[in-house]
Amino acid sequence: MLKKSEKTTKFIIETVAPIFNQKGYSATSMSDITKATGLTKGAIYGNFKNKEYIAIAAFNKTVNDLLKQISKHQEKSKSPLQKIYLITDFYRDYYDFSKELGGCPILNVGVDANNQDTALLEHVRFVIHKTQNNIAKIVDWGKEAGEIKTTINAQVFAKKLYAHIQGAIFMTYTMDDDSYLKIAMDEMDVIIKNQLEN
Repeated sequence: MLKKSEKTTKFIIETVAPIFNQKGYSATSMSDITKATGLTKGAIYGNFKNKEYIAIAAFNKTVNDLLKQISKHQEKSKSPLQKIYLITDFYRDYYDFSKELGGCPILNVGVDANNQDTALLEHVRFVIHKTQNNIAKIVDWGKEAGEIKTTINAQVFAKKLYAHIQGAIFMTYTMDDDSYLKIAMDEMDVIIKNQLEN
């Protein structure tokens, strides 16, 4: 059972995560946080050292929620090759899903943090590396299982796939048109079929 302070910390993170994701680090003020939570600045600073610590916790929560959903979607198959296809399948409908998060946390926080050069940027880079490494591990697993060509460079493919995803997310949000994601994921499926499948 959570202590009162832990409950308060959890409540703050869950309440402000969509705000940080939508407005960005700089544009989110302490008054936004106090207004959303109904807590005083003193109560908030009693749980977090400063605004950046809140932003990092909020980003981690949003990203963890996202990664859990992708993992759950990938559980539909035990085949490493099919798990790659399930990534593109997940992102086809990502626009509607991510709206509930306040947008795509990697894109939103990544662009915002890159301009600020804060510790938040290191967290975004860590998640990108982790995601790409996870994709590469699935590719390597597929090579061992005989489902994926052994000539494929797993890291290069992982970067290609993730760059396609994030580029399509940027265009989808900028143009308010999810066809960018659908087209990009269809293209990635062709690349998977032609370049990966054994």
